[in-house]
Amino acid sequence: MEARTTVVVVTWRGRAHVGACLDALAAQTRPHRTVVLDNASDDGTSALLAAHPSAPSTIRLDHNAGYAGGLAAALPAVDTEYVAWLNDDAAPSADWLAALEDALDAEPRAGAASAGLHRPDGSVQSIGVRLTPLGYGMDVTEGEIFGFCGGAALLRTAALADAGGVPGDFFCYYEDTDTSWRLRLRGWTVLSVPAARVTHLHGASSKPGSRSFHRWNERNRLLVLLRCAPLAVAVREIARFAAITAVLPLRRSAPAAANFDVRLRWGVLTEVAARLPGVVGRRRAISRRCAIGRTAVWRQAHGGGQASVSGG
Repeated sequence: MEARTTVVVVTWRGRAHVGACLDALAAQTRPHRTVVLDNASDDGTSALLAAHPSAPSTIRLDHNAGYAGGLAAALPAVDTEYVAWLNDDAAPSADWLAALEDALDAEPRAGAASAGLHRPDGSVQSIGVRLTPLGYGMDVTEGEIFGFCGGAALLRTAALADAGGVPGDFFCYYEDTDTSWRLRLRGWTVLSVPAARVTHLHGASSKPGSRSFHRWNERNRLLVLLRCAPLAVAVREIARFAAITAVLPLRRSAPAAANFDVRLRWGVLTEVAARLPGVVGRRRAISRRCAIGRTAVWRQAHGGGQASVSGG
């Protein structure tokens, strides 16, 4: 059987866990290509990749482009019908790819399928992403989804190109929400396939809760809204973020989380402002390609009934 999927694994200093990921891919019941994008790892990852018995194709960058940048850099090497995104700290079950391919085969208008991610203790981490009223992308463990979780998902390669590819300049986080949103604006749907089971260490490289984590999350949420949301929603949320930032120094106490650090928040606003000309151009390009209006997709995301669930 000919391979229909290219699995893209983006790694950075992944020597401690990428081997288990490749072992699990080698055990898949469906043929596939594996491409590993190495973000200039300096911990021996390159030697591990070269020695792994599955002999994955490897692309090595001379700098760390992040998860989003790594995906974007690997896409030119993809010539298969489907492309899978897989974290380097994720180990899929043997029938993971088969379940995802079957789900997309059964739904021709589905542009992507989100796997069922589980923590090492077996608890469910994510079956996809929902969109909150404030425009945050949040993992869900049951029910309907708005978008796929980029830690383990399968996309129709033509649909990804149709939606405009991967936002490589995001570096890390929200590249999945942004891509899902653009797929929906083009008229594609997104499936949840909990039966496509993956064990995920989560954050082995990016350290959830760190200052960098919160910076990328807050910045990229605002960028996604500027690119994809109704204009009134994007303006409202940027104004809300700026207003909260402005009043934080006046409060006697503030939450301890790093995303309430005033310097971090002003830094986020500065970054968003610096990118604004490019984001406006990208928004216009997305608007020209919309098959469904921005307001309609926003209402779908908060009204339910827009996503299908396949599998067990």
